[in-house]
Amino acid sequence: MAYRFSAYWPYYKRNLKVAFPVMFTQLGAAMVGLADSIMVGHYSTADLAAVSFSNALFFTVMVFSMGAVMGITPLVGHVHGRLEKLLAQGTTPEEIAHKHEQIASYLANGLVFTVLMCLLSLALLAPCIPYLDAFGQEPEVVACARPYYILIVLSIVPFLLFCFSKQFLEGLGNTLVAMLITLGCNLLNIFLNWIFIFGHCGFDAMGAEGAGWASLIARCLMPVCFFIALNCKDEWRLYLSVMRSHLITRREIEHLFSIGVPIGLQSFAEAFLFTASFVIIGWISKEALAAHHIANQMADLTFMLALGIGSATTIRVSHQLGKGDLQAVRMASRASVHLCLLMNTIGAAIMIFGRNVIPYIFTDDPNVVPIASTLLIIAGTFQYADGLQCIGAAMLRGIQDVRVPMRIALFAYIGVALPLGLALTFPAGLGAKGMWMAFVVALAIPAVLFHIRFNKQLKRIEHGTQSSF
Repeated sequence: MAYRFSAYWPYYKRNLKVAFPVMFTQLGAAMVGLADSIMVGHYSTADLAAVSFSNALFFTVMVFSMGAVMGITPLVGHVHGRLEKLLAQGTTPEEIAHKHEQIASYLANGLVFTVLMCLLSLALLAPCIPYLDAFGQEPEVVACARPYYILIVLSIVPFLLFCFSKQFLEGLGNTLVAMLITLGCNLLNIFLNWIFIFGHCGFDAMGAEGAGWASLIARCLMPVCFFIALNCKDEWRLYLSVMRSHLITRREIEHLFSIGVPIGLQSFAEAFLFTASFVIIGWISKEALAAHHIANQMADLTFMLALGIGSATTIRVSHQLGKGDLQAVRMASRASVHLCLLMNTIGAAIMIFGRNVIPYIFTDDPNVVPIASTLLIIAGTFQYADGLQCIGAAMLRGIQDVRVPMRIALFAYIGVALPLGLALTFPAGLGAKGMWMAFVVALAIPAVLFHIRFNKQLKRIEHGTQSSF
């Protein structure tokens, strides 16, 4: 059924109301990475390459863990949607108390699940420390990377606790608290960068290691701020007070694993592709790696906007599904697609038309700038596929459909993109451009299949059944 754009205006407004804080949260996180790159890049090219290489390894695991924790949002959102429907219809205090206990159960079991993900992340990241030189990077880059890498590995524990708190509140429909905490801590991070990287306020200049200390301190503060925030509102404090040890059950934790791990693996597949691209491009030269990092940083900024809209989509879809309003699910999803395409168009225009200026923000190295300018053109063109696959994945998370999207992502990002990227980069002689061309192809596959999957699943929900692709 076709709808006039005027019919979407209420959905644009509702989606953006939820999305804007998430967009600013994600954009704030990306800005810290951007600030790290700019500051470290002006310290030295070797330190910039070290930060790029270290973050590529770190984010592969962190993105998996963050993705796994994201599973809490649609679960809480679904129950919260049912609770809103019960309150609107008028119901007994016992039924309301039962829904509150369900949400408190997700809080308790989600916290245990997050601690387990922290331990898993440390177990995967820490063994790499002695073997950073085994990835084929230049010795100068590895020497700068090791202390920075150790510090950001330690920071994953407080950061994942923050992510869990953020996802829990997003399930309840609140995205503002995460934005305020993220922006505040990110400003602190940038200020500490200035102190530690360049050596101000009595500290020695530490380069990349200084950026690591700044990230660790800021990330330790984030979950502390969230715990304070949870005690500042009666509804949230209620969930803390209702939370008891008897609510923690193996069945619920396994349920969180069944939802969270496929989301995490889907996120991991994409992160692994980009991590591998940093390693592969690092085999070309440190200048190519630095240029790749610049293009990736700019692509990340626009992707953060799509990710914000995607988070809002998961929230809105899960809430409306909980209320049983499938028409609202459709309209909210389509509105998110429209908003994402608009954001992608703006991002692509900035990268393509600003390709000769943007590299100078990061570095003055004459060997890096022309490579980065070329990569920015390709990065601009792949914005559409990247945004659409992000929104498609978010729509599917909202209806708790996660296993088939995981398989699609693994096939596209690892089965297609890596072999194609290697072939275009070396045998075809395209260098870093070849890898970015492979990104475009890989992202287009889930961009199409996720949306086909969502429409089919929604029809099956209408008829009371859900089945595989």
